[in-house]
Formats: sequence, C-alpha cells, structure tokens
Amino acid sequence: MSRTRRRIHLAILGALLLGIAGLPWPAEAQPTEARSPAKGLFLVATPKLTDPNFSQTVVLICEHGADGTLGLIVNRPTPIRLAEAMPSVAVLKGTSYVVYWGGPVEPNGVMLLYRLAKGSSQMREVLTEVYVGGQLDAMERMITEPKPRETFRAYAGYAGWAPGQLEAEMVFGSGVLIEASADHIFDKDPDQLWQDLHESLSRPRVIRFDGP
Repeated sequence: MSRTRRRIHLAILGALLLGIAGLPWPAEAQPTEARSPAKGLFLVATPKLTDPNFSQTVVLICEHGADGTLGLIVNRPTPIRLAEAMPSVAVLKGTSYVVYWGGPVEPNGVMLLYRLAKGSSQMREVLTEVYVGGQLDAMERMITEPKPRETFRAYAGYAGWAPGQLEAEMVFGSGVLIEASADHIFDKDPDQLWQDLHESLSRPRVIRFDGP
C-alpha cells in the first residue's frame, strides 16, 4: 500500500471508529495556541459527536496524566433521587438531590463532587472550590449544617480514557477545551449548560486542541 493510500485509509478508519467530525471556527476566533487536556478543564463535545454516551456533553476533567484521563459528565441529571439510590444514608431521606450520570465506566459506582472553600485531606482538588471524593461525612454535614455556597453532586459512573486516547480522539474534532468553574457546575441549569458553552466557542478565549 502506498504512503498516500495508507494515510487515506487511516483517516477513514479513524473517522469510522470515532464517528466524529471537526467543528469549523469563525475566522475571527481562530485559536493562537493549543491546549492539552488537563485537570480542571471542561471538555465540551462538538455538535457532530455522534457517540450517544458523549453527545452534547460537558465533561469536567478530574484527573489527567500518564495513567490516562478521568472525568465526570456534569450536565446529565437523571430522574433518580439520591435518597433512593442510597437508602442506607438516613440524612438523605426527604431531600431532593438527584443522581447525575457521570459516564459509562462503572455505572454502578457513585462519585461525589463538592463545592467547598477548603476540602479535606481525603479529597482531591479539581479546581478552585471543587473537590472530588467519596466522603459521606462531608455530604452529611452539608445537609445538616449547610453553609453559603457549599454543596455537592453525586455521579453514577465516570468517563475514562486510556493514556493518549483522549488526545487521539480530539485530533478528529471530538471536543474543545475551556476553563471550568464551580459556578458552571453547581449553579447553571445543566440542561442548558452545553448550549451555553457551545455558543461561547466563538469567543477568542476558547482554545481548540488540534493535536501535535
């Protein structure tokens, strides 16, 4: 197979496997630098991403390194009450918290995302005021002794990528990376979040990762 035919073959195979296409940028909003995946960024799906697991999703990248990438889809609430999913936690009885779908990996597990001024040593900081962990005592304290701005969300499952996998997918235009914030995660309407962030793609501060 010639080198040219091989490149075409690989491009077609990659497009078929990923089912995605690039998103054109307005001329005035062309990025001037590339940004790699990193903890504390939002990965916003492009409109033509067809994978139903990630179509119109906003993923908060919680970990990224040599072992791969872990994130939580923050804009897919489910109708399931957290009290129903965790009936043994008495403090949840009568509360309105719902379970969010965090991603297709280990969907029977639950991860907790907190907004705190300062997290505990058992939590991992994702970005300013945002921590991830599974500490039920922190959740219970927030319910029984609420403080301004402090809150949490529970996610069933998570999104995961093997080392280099996310970067490879993004070469085909699967998503764009923008700065995340606690307010976007906890205060914005999750059903509107993807649309709002997608509209921000024309702003110069948004940077697209185009790969090496």
